[in-house]
Amino acid sequence: MNDAVRTVAEVVRRAGGRALLVGGCVRDELLGGDPKDFDIECFGIAADDLRSALAERFELDLVGASFGIIKLSHLDIDVAMPRRETKLGLGHRAFETDCDPSLSIEEASARRDFTVNAIYRDPLTGELLDPWNGCADLKRRALRHVSEHFREDPLRVLRGMQFAARFRLSATPETLEVCRGMTPENLAQERLMGEWTKLLTLGVEISRGLAFLRDTGWTQYYPEVAALIGCRQDPDWHPEGDVWDHTLCCLDAFARRRDDIGRNADEDIVVGLAVLCHDFGKPACTTYDPVTRRIRSLGHDEAGVEPTLSFLRRLTSEDRLLKEVPPLVRLHMRPFAMWRDKASDGAIRRLAAHVVRIDRLIRVAAADDEGRCPYPSEPAPLEWLAEQTRRLEIEAAAPKPLVRGRDLIALGMEPGPHFGAILKAAYEAQLDGCFATTEDGVDFVKGMMAEGQAQISQV
Repeated sequence: MNDAVRTVAEVVRRAGGRALLVGGCVRDELLGGDPKDFDIECFGIAADDLRSALAERFELDLVGASFGIIKLSHLDIDVAMPRRETKLGLGHRAFETDCDPSLSIEEASARRDFTVNAIYRDPLTGELLDPWNGCADLKRRALRHVSEHFREDPLRVLRGMQFAARFRLSATPETLEVCRGMTPENLAQERLMGEWTKLLTLGVEISRGLAFLRDTGWTQYYPEVAALIGCRQDPDWHPEGDVWDHTLCCLDAFARRRDDIGRNADEDIVVGLAVLCHDFGKPACTTYDPVTRRIRSLGHDEAGVEPTLSFLRRLTSEDRLLKEVPPLVRLHMRPFAMWRDKASDGAIRRLAAHVVRIDRLIRVAAADDEGRCPYPSEPAPLEWLAEQTRRLEIEAAAPKPLVRGRDLIALGMEPGPHFGAILKAAYEAQLDGCFATTEDGVDFVKGMMAEGQAQISQV
């Protein structure tokens, strides 16, 4: 037990109240985890008395105090008052909050989302208080909503999606039915992206989360995802089923391959989104050839870029994701083609320039390869490409241009629009291995000038 948590409980007890751990920290501990952040709910003590008692021992952050939440500065601990919430409008924030320290545990917990998140523990005695039978649901891996208050916050459907994936939970029929009657309303982008990020970066069985999304009918709000359901594939090449089945298998393979869940979230979200979106082009490209009796999806890699952007823009305006995910989708088949063709160093450098990081592309290709269950994966092509990128020192970054604008100025050129064409030609030559140092690159540009290959305006 965290020492600071115990101290909070002792402070609250001396002030006449009772502090109880609740939510994810209790759930994770019951699952054998080691919680790093803690939510505490304090009963039987007025808000002013609680603040005064805590202020004697801790530095407080009172930004959320109007909602009954006190953060302990420099500690991952939130202290809250029991509260009622009244829905006033659309969205997850349109609530009126009424703090009431006299509420019973049953009344206070009725506003929580799922029973597995409505279990309390007394940090002083270790006693569990479980008004909604969350412990039993946790043992049988059941995802069940707490009460009718669940309907008031549509974000909870997406929370259910990521909880199912993270803890291998299966939703009860009544919870699925409640979710089917809910809509996203006007949920903010950052809140949507937050739940999808948890799904992809923390999910251990991501297929469960997407199955939950399908079973609740919420795939309709993500048409690019919904289009995968029932999109046929050649059974000889994809014995696992349709594109939906394949995508789920790929995402589970991606999850299995993560080094340490949550450690590299910035990288995992880019790769995870690319794995999710990698076959978004297939619904528009899939055809059946009655002569060969084969199902083909020619060009689906290129065709997947626009639906990927459409899906991403629904979730985020983050420039990094909008720029870095689509190239991974467009080029997700390239690693195996490069191995087959024993691609040149120049071709590998060009690939790095397109995708920013080839190590990401290799992760996407590996998940795609492992998503054809029960066929065994083919690691040799990807190991070959990884070895080439290590040799060329471009595994985790595109080659940096050796010739810059300042080098052209040093040659006596006047800056202008023509710089772009010259620098592009120099970079292409660098990727082809024509030079490996800035000095040689400058000589290359001089050669271009001498041969009249570039229109140069000199001082």
